[in-house]
Amino acid sequence: MYANAMMHEVKNVALMGLEKTMKGVVLSDEKMDLKVMIEELESSIEVPSVFICPISLEPMQEPVTLCTGQTYDRSNILKWLSLGHKTCPTTMQELWDDSVTPNKTLSHLILTWFFHKYLDMKKKLEDVEGRVLELLDLLKKVKGQARVKALKDLRQIVNAHVCARKVVEKNGGVGLVSSLLGPFTSHAVGSEAIGIIVNLDLSWELKRNLMHPAKVSLVVDIMNEGTIETKMNCAKLIEILLMEGNGSEAEIVSSLSLLVGLMRLVRDKKNPSGVLIGLILLKAICSHESVRSSVVSIGAIPQLINLLPNLNNECLEIALYILEVLSTIPEGRLALKECPNIIPNVVKLLMRVSERCTQFALSILWAIYKLAPEECASQAVEAGLAAKLLLVIQSGCNPVLKQMSSEFLKMCSVNYSTSILISKCMLTTTIQ
Repeated sequence: MYANAMMHEVKNVALMGLEKTMKGVVLSDEKMDLKVMIEELESSIEVPSVFICPISLEPMQEPVTLCTGQTYDRSNILKWLSLGHKTCPTTMQELWDDSVTPNKTLSHLILTWFFHKYLDMKKKLEDVEGRVLELLDLLKKVKGQARVKALKDLRQIVNAHVCARKVVEKNGGVGLVSSLLGPFTSHAVGSEAIGIIVNLDLSWELKRNLMHPAKVSLVVDIMNEGTIETKMNCAKLIEILLMEGNGSEAEIVSSLSLLVGLMRLVRDKKNPSGVLIGLILLKAICSHESVRSSVVSIGAIPQLINLLPNLNNECLEIALYILEVLSTIPEGRLALKECPNIIPNVVKLLMRVSERCTQFALSILWAIYKLAPEECASQAVEAGLAAKLLLVIQSGCNPVLKQMSSEFLKMCSVNYSTSILISKCMLTTTIQ
């Protein structure tokens, strides 16, 4: 009982504090829909704990109090009681009275608090909209450092507020910002403009405009020289343009400068987000057969192999996919074979991350095996390939992967002593 009394006291103090905070705030419409305000307010808003229903852990819209003194949202507590429960959900005390009493004081405080936050949000949105329109108008007039400053301010607002993006899109801002990209655009202006564009919805016409050789060349140059954030934004923009698939992307993917800059981004171990973005773009580029030999020629294969041990699962799957795609061309297979310790490093990845990773790894090993069967079989078995293949065959993997594993195991046995192969599998006497 003493504990309950203390709990009520704490709640009363909290309510009194909130009431003082709300003093002077007048509701213009007492019937304003609380549900609408809760839904429209940003999810990151921190709601006072006394406003939260202990059952749903959501803000109460119609608080009611039980005989135990505990307050719940009406719909939640009535559902609790309808299930035959005779206790208070929070205290587990037996209810001597199952009636519920509307908590009008708390209800008013909740409505007032949310209304106050709702007005703040609306004012903030109006301020954001006004600032965006002001900056768009300013960009039509200024040049030099003033233009860079206006773009930087606009980029920061667009990154921070979804509503700002909508204002830019509705008021011709996308076209205005993209028009600033050209052969004579400074990297300072270009970096800020690209940082804005990648956060907006681009029409087909605007994407086609951005695929102009002069604009693409600028984006590639900026990606090679900009900050890590700028490099990531450039990679995102190029990926967006490649997804358009209107036939103009061939000129983009054939740029050696782009490939070199992209590999710099992929190798940056200090920025995992940049590595992922770089790998995603490289994957899109490698889908074009005509550019695969160029990717191999800049040393992408040994660089990717060196990265494998340090990649997270998401990046690892993409990297292995890229290596598998590059293994489909003769230059790619030769580059793979010449990588030091590639076979043991790839064998380690079998049955370690995902079924897709295992499939990609097997395809890479298969490509190397075709070039040097005896050498590959020897190194692979020594690295534990046979045991891994048996695990794949006995697992619940897809039939294609099992078939590939079976054939690979047969090929290894042709180029390797059967007795040694079995011993390397570490099979039990029964299985042998």
